[in-house]
Amino acid sequence: MPRHLTVAAAQLGPIARAETRSQVVERLIAHLREAKRMGCDLAVFPELALTTFFPRWYFADQAEIDAFFEVEMPGSATRPLFDEARRLGLGFCLGYAELTQEEGKTKRFNSAILVEKSGEIVGKYRKVHLPGHDAHEPWRRFQHLEKRYFDVGNYGFRVFSAFGTKIGMCICNDRRWPETYRSLALQGAEMVLLGYNTPVHNPPAPDHDDLALFHNALVMQSGAYQNGMWVVGVAKGGDEEGVPAIAGSMIVAPSGVTVAACRSDGDELAVARCDLDAGASYRRTTFNFERHRQPWAYELVTQRKGIGEPVVKVYDPPKA
Repeated sequence: MPRHLTVAAAQLGPIARAETRSQVVERLIAHLREAKRMGCDLAVFPELALTTFFPRWYFADQAEIDAFFEVEMPGSATRPLFDEARRLGLGFCLGYAELTQEEGKTKRFNSAILVEKSGEIVGKYRKVHLPGHDAHEPWRRFQHLEKRYFDVGNYGFRVFSAFGTKIGMCICNDRRWPETYRSLALQGAEMVLLGYNTPVHNPPAPDHDDLALFHNALVMQSGAYQNGMWVVGVAKGGDEEGVPAIAGSMIVAPSGVTVAACRSDGDELAVARCDLDAGASYRRTTFNFERHRQPWAYELVTQRKGIGEPVVKVYDPPKA
């Protein structure tokens, strides 16, 4: 029996620093209502969807930083989003800054949650590949201080049974690393949801700027094809507080083909009816992991030839 999931890539335009959580949540709720009108089962929101992208500023005062974080989910400002999702019978994936206490220590993560149609949280992911830098660099036109403001995610890559399929999550810079998709595919993920905030300008490598949208599509399309999975990538784009960010939200089929995409850099939905069995032929043939994959070849073994000689890396194939 065919399995389908209708998904909305719920792109957001800029969020001003002065915009309140409640104002942003109203925008998210408008997306939910439109997604429901279009027959969707699931809406996917961007990374850090509740606030402006605050890592672009250097803050010395920890209280000023923590004002961008959520200490509970849902909280008073986000409860209306959960209530409306439950009323509509529509699930969502939401990126936000999470402040929590673990083992007696305060931790801060760049997180995403997966919420079922019932309004219940059924999965959480914390960003692993933190980009940017951890100290103020005044030479930059804007900062990218994720390494300063966030801890590295401590959940690893996990897959959740929801919406009649197996779903994985990742966030922004995670999408550039092939092991992200492979880790999820090896756990049986048929769909990966990811939000991102990506500035057009890359201060350490400005020669990459003109390729930003190309690279964005490239990593998601290759991740989808090489792992036989759907990939839903959702941006917060446009000129936010003077820093332009790429949009390019898209839904990519297991073939690597983009089947739906946003055309603007503002609030917009891209919707696709996803055949959840579409990846089976890729996982059964070209990318049959069990039959063709050789994990030993990816594990380089270090050997030292002799005293004073450099360490060299060699392949160590399994013994017959």
